[in-house]
Amino acid sequence: MQFAHPYFLWLLLLLPPAIWLKGRRGSSPAFLYSSLKLIEGLSSIRRSRAGRFLAALRWLALALLIVALARPHWMKSRTVVKASGIDIAVAFDLSGSMNTPDYVINNGQISRFNVAKTVLEKFIAGRPDDRIGLVAFAKRAFIATPLTLDHNFLLEDLNRLSIGVIDPDSTAIGDGLVTALNRLRDLKAKSKIIILMTDGGNNAGRTDPVAAAQAAAALGVKIYTIGLGNRQLVEEMGLPADYLPDTDLLQNIARVTDGKFYRARNTGELKAIYGDINKLEKSTETISKFTQYKEFFPWLVSTGLALLLAEAGLAQTILRRLP
Repeated sequence: MQFAHPYFLWLLLLLPPAIWLKGRRGSSPAFLYSSLKLIEGLSSIRRSRAGRFLAALRWLALALLIVALARPHWMKSRTVVKASGIDIAVAFDLSGSMNTPDYVINNGQISRFNVAKTVLEKFIAGRPDDRIGLVAFAKRAFIATPLTLDHNFLLEDLNRLSIGVIDPDSTAIGDGLVTALNRLRDLKAKSKIIILMTDGGNNAGRTDPVAAAQAAAALGVKIYTIGLGNRQLVEEMGLPADYLPDTDLLQNIARVTDGKFYRARNTGELKAIYGDINKLEKSTETISKFTQYKEFFPWLVSTGLALLLAEAGLAQTILRRLP
């Protein structure tokens, strides 16, 4: 048995003095008679306990409602597992160049964005005990998903991303890194990493990417950088050089944080990169996972309200008192 808000239980200590004060308030009720002879035949009548019973219903209902505020619940299952103890923030490039179809799957060309999203989904599925968050960036950066263990929610947010949800005309790598870093800085995980996926260079935003990397290094956060794009197909399509990643910048970011730079020229290399990150980032700690809580809140509230209704009904019917 656990309480979500146990501090509400302190209110129960107020009930005994409130009941005592309620019983002492005012003088005892009485009728005035001109002569005692008028009530000689009533001498055998005893004091009714209806008032005490109705008051007891009211105080019991109030006690149940206070306990309901504390949100009691019963834990039906508990498992002890070995978890990685790693927090991961993924910085995902949504600039317009990510629509470039220079990856090949089953003899068909597919965009960098779709390949990166598909491989990232598999990476998330392979790390069920990590808290993973998602930052999207193009001309500016925003938090698509805060760090969470609810990977179904994370995948739903990932599938909602598309090129164009942010101004896709430029790439703010530095802002993307800082936004991801801000999600990690106050966390107490054994290991904190940022995975940066981009296909260009930094040409927007207010933060220099190297300065962001230096801040990450100071906070003990590693950055793994992944450069997307196939040079051969880009040249065949006649696209400019800025459709390819700034490898010097990405190498420098990784080096500053003691991370690693990867170049993903095709789908196989991208999959292998995430496999390598999986091998590099391994640390274990024992954690308890609690599931299947049975909430008592609705039962307590409904019982308390039923007692209040019963008290009100009885007071106006069979236990009705004189005014």
